[in-house]
Amino acid sequence: MALVFAYLGALLHAESQVAVGVLLVAAPAALVAARRTGIATQLAGTANAAPRLLGVGCVLGALVLVAALHDVHFALLLLCTVLLYTVVGLGLNLQFGYAGIVNFAGAAFFGTGSYTAAVLATQTALPHGLVLLCGGVVAAALGSLLIWPVLRTRGHYAALVTIAFGILFRNFVEVNDTLGGPQGLRIPGLSLLGWKLADPLSVGDFEFSFYANYALLALALCALAFVLVRRVERSWIGLSMDMIRTDEVAAATFGVNIARGKVLAFTLGNFLAGLAGAVYGMMTGYVAPNNFTFGDSLILVSIVVLGGIGSPWGLLPAATIVLILPEKFQFIQEYRFLLYAVLVILILLFRPDGLLPRAARRYFPGTAP
Repeated sequence: MALVFAYLGALLHAESQVAVGVLLVAAPAALVAARRTGIATQLAGTANAAPRLLGVGCVLGALVLVAALHDVHFALLLLCTVLLYTVVGLGLNLQFGYAGIVNFAGAAFFGTGSYTAAVLATQTALPHGLVLLCGGVVAAALGSLLIWPVLRTRGHYAALVTIAFGILFRNFVEVNDTLGGPQGLRIPGLSLLGWKLADPLSVGDFEFSFYANYALLALALCALAFVLVRRVERSWIGLSMDMIRTDEVAAATFGVNIARGKVLAFTLGNFLAGLAGAVYGMMTGYVAPNNFTFGDSLILVSIVVLGGIGSPWGLLPAATIVLILPEKFQFIQEYRFLLYAVLVILILLFRPDGLLPRAARRYFPGTAP
């Protein structure tokens, strides 16, 4: 785990494209070597035997990474973005990987949280903690309305419903002068219980970038969302969702409420997206329609596919690849959607289960799911 975060820190610190290229070549070479020597199998067995220890190691590694990048503003901003997109990916995993609901409007629900935070933070005196929760609640409420036409359709028709909603959301905020129109809205800095996250963090004589505050908040949000999703997966609710995804007819035959399972997955997933969007909007201090396009929804989908549909552990490395590489290779900025398409195609061809595929659900007497 220490090597993983050390690699991420080196990637964020790398300035030249040559150094980034060397790191990109080193990663697959190390993975191949670990697989051939059996180290990868041993690490996988250790992770399966002690998943909580692995989670604690991830949190500690992220904290060390924040400390190492304490004064590098752009690197910390990228780290915050990766963590928040991972939260959105966890919500999409509830929909894609567990309940089998296709959602191509992830950016719209992410933007709903951002715009809700912008309006409430500028027009009301609500505490910012409640503003963040309202961002998630409003996104969940919209999702609970959108799920009804989705329930009446199947396959690519259901996907078209979510695509239409994503396009409608962007057009709505772009022509709505109350929401700033195409220019967007400014948002004040986030303040939680007297802690002003827009101010630099000082520990003695050691001063951190103000993005370190948001990185800590994003890390806490990511950890809580991960625990929540894992709890849902290991519960009877997650089992019902797996049955719905696998075979709706068989699930209904055994008494599983199909509509209730899909509504729960869609609503909870969009709540996480809206909550992450609210934090993202207050972190950047500005929201605009161009930040929440259909292309951004495709980026979120590519993160889920690359990490492994239904696999919470694969989201963080997938988000790192999808979000950081275009920033490090500036010459591919204009072709980043082509890069995402190529990544998805390669994954579907050579590793259809993703970087870290979800293990098959197993139940044995006397063991936990």
